[in-house]
Amino acid sequence: MLANDKTIFETYESEIRAYCRAVPTVFKASTNATMIDEDDKEFIDFFGGAGVLNFGHNNPKMKEALIEFIQRDGVAHSLDMFTDVKRDFIKTFVDTVLKPRGWEDRKLQFTGPTGTNAVEAALKLARKITGRTEVVAFNRGFHGMTLAALACTANNAFRSSSGVPLNHVIRDTFNDMDALENLRQKMFDLASGMLPPAAFIVEPVQAEGGVRIATKQWLQGVQQLAKDTGALFILDSIQCGCGRCGSYFSFDDLDVDPDIIILAKGLGGFGTPIGMLVNKPEVDKAWSPGQHTGTFRGQGFSFVAGKIGLEYFKNEEFNEETKRKGDIVREVLDKLNSKYEKVVDVRQKGLMLAIEFDSAATVKEITAKTYENGLIIGACSTGEIIKFIPPLTITDEELNKGLERFTASVEAVLS
Repeated sequence: MLANDKTIFETYESEIRAYCRAVPTVFKASTNATMIDEDDKEFIDFFGGAGVLNFGHNNPKMKEALIEFIQRDGVAHSLDMFTDVKRDFIKTFVDTVLKPRGWEDRKLQFTGPTGTNAVEAALKLARKITGRTEVVAFNRGFHGMTLAALACTANNAFRSSSGVPLNHVIRDTFNDMDALENLRQKMFDLASGMLPPAAFIVEPVQAEGGVRIATKQWLQGVQQLAKDTGALFILDSIQCGCGRCGSYFSFDDLDVDPDIIILAKGLGGFGTPIGMLVNKPEVDKAWSPGQHTGTFRGQGFSFVAGKIGLEYFKNEEFNEETKRKGDIVREVLDKLNSKYEKVVDVRQKGLMLAIEFDSAATVKEITAKTYENGLIIGACSTGEIIKFIPPLTITDEELNKGLERFTASVEAVLS
């Protein structure tokens, strides 16, 4: 077969394929933030597996641990049975993430391996506890592609193929204090016809929605409204968590106390899948054994690599590096913003950034150029925004090389 031959994919793979249409090449190798295709062309990866690869492609510490795990016949799959590597992962998470926040009483619930399954579990638990059906979600939010999660997702491009009504969601405006006050008034007005909700589900930083960042005042207001209505306060930290925003959780600086935290993506470390809820104990006790199950809750590979990912957060050095790299990207994007009228806005938290353009058409031209120039980067929202989520471990050399390629791409389209 010829190098970079895509015939087999185009002949047999479903029309549902998407990312490969924007990056139409066949990759054969990857290291940290660099990918190599079968023509030996080098690409800098600013997409990071949609937030999965926070610690880079083929992280050497994780690779070494996984090889050792396989060679000693470690338990790769165990449903929810006890294993040594699961114990190590839990202990590391508790010691590194929970205890410093005073949350050592929280319970870790391993769900199916995807973020959307973790969202489904959280919503199911909230509805079970409250006996209610409605959930408050927010415009531009993205929570997954299975039915309950998709009902909470706002983008109609994703919602349109569900085939069934996506019900039991009250949609409100993200990060808008006036809208939140209006919602509060409706919820306590007996004549409004609005039922009290089971939960409020929020992304502290909307990733797919275009890196839109909740303020402390607003997020605390949502938390208070949840408390006042007897609903659960759920924070979806799937893409914006695991160190992406300059601290382990994207909401660490917002002084909130969620009932459930949803994690996935970067939690598995190596690109290996894992979904997990961090539940308050009084919330978790509502479960009976096996009420939310799944075949792939005991992924040994994810526990091995994920433990090493957690070790990056034993002190603040890694978080400070993340913020420093984010500021390097921000400086470049701000220059483009000041230079071109078609740049609408730049947003940032840690090493998650967005540059918003005047239209999806402009972005489509730019991302076509980034591919030509050897940069992998993705559009989000409704296509008018380009999101930066490179590996947190990206070297300065890779980062600067990628930024040069992005700037050249923007200038080729807009100049």
